[in-house]
Amino acid sequence: MGRFVVIVLDSYGVGAMADVKEVRPRDLGSNTALHIMEKNPEIQLPTLEALGLMNAIGKEYKQHRFSETANWGTANLAHHGADSFLGHQEIMGTTPKIPLIQPFNAKIDVVEEALVTHGYSVRRVGAADEPKILVVNDCVTVGDNLETDYGQVYNVTGCLDLISYEALKEIGHCVREVVQVSRVITFGGEQVDLNDLLAARKVKNNEIAGVDAPESGVYNHGYQVVHLGYGIDKNVQVPTILDKADITVSLLGKVADIVQTESPRLFPGVDSDELFDSLLGEVREIERGFICLNIQETDLAGHAEDVSRYSDRLEVSDRRIKELLPLLQEGDVLIVMADHGNDPTIGHSNHTRERVPLLVYSKGIEKKQIGERKTLADVGATVADYFNVAAPQHGSSFLTKISN
Repeated sequence: MGRFVVIVLDSYGVGAMADVKEVRPRDLGSNTALHIMEKNPEIQLPTLEALGLMNAIGKEYKQHRFSETANWGTANLAHHGADSFLGHQEIMGTTPKIPLIQPFNAKIDVVEEALVTHGYSVRRVGAADEPKILVVNDCVTVGDNLETDYGQVYNVTGCLDLISYEALKEIGHCVREVVQVSRVITFGGEQVDLNDLLAARKVKNNEIAGVDAPESGVYNHGYQVVHLGYGIDKNVQVPTILDKADITVSLLGKVADIVQTESPRLFPGVDSDELFDSLLGEVREIERGFICLNIQETDLAGHAEDVSRYSDRLEVSDRRIKELLPLLQEGDVLIVMADHGNDPTIGHSNHTRERVPLLVYSKGIEKKQIGERKTLADVGATVADYFNVAAPQHGSSFLTKISN
């Protein structure tokens, strides 16, 4: 029992789930990993392919071949939709209850009243015949998240030169208390003002309205974020279970913002190379513990429908995973996976409901198949089994399938 490392290549799905015809017909035919290869056949992913990427896709493509030695499987999504926040809660061993689907303007009256009651100055922005956003204290906007499925997520976006992050979070909690959607993402950045936010305001299909966060520049300087979820009990998730057992937990990247833990080893950020630097540092320092890294830049490229950028971020990840492997000792376990899909070729810019790869590396272990798992929570259950602690709320361990 040593290190158990999970790398989540955010949105790197390997094919539409069987239920998409009924629940998400616009995702029919999606296959993020394969379609990126088809659009960019020169992409070089030797490490991921050695770990079983093509096995998980279930198809070879030109020079991209099956691995004869890989330990691999796939996993379906048990959570509703295809969502990073819910996906990571599921990875940690829970399946959150189904939230409401409500575009922000269905709740704008309730949110506005709550904010005014708490003493904030609030005004609406938007033309008379279109959905509105709220501006709070002339430095914060509240509206729909434009990147995920309509009505699942609201954004509270702030200018951190004009409001402290702690005060911004108070606004986020005020919104969270009166809405039932999956997430209220509360975030801000420095060197942006209200004009920057409003210049990035967009309306989609006259149904949702919000601020395009990348376009606003809020990610560029001093970015801070917290994801406020609906119906999440951290006490039945792997990080908290490990915390209580005094086993080290280290969360890097987006996962540090969206999974609750008492661990002080949190490394939020977006830049892939910087996050891999942090991961390698943690592996060198931690002798026994759970380390989880989320690479978000793949997902951002998917939202931008940018195959070239997505390919580049995958190649960076492939090279850095190659650096990681020699640091892992006998008994350590690495899982490379995703949390959903985000096929940049499918014709829309939202997440796609896809199976995800489960690529497993453990020194000296080869040719193990873990099958098609029903839920991402099987990963959390396997982590708990590895450390011999209480099982999380959901999931079935596959530890015996990846052992000698």
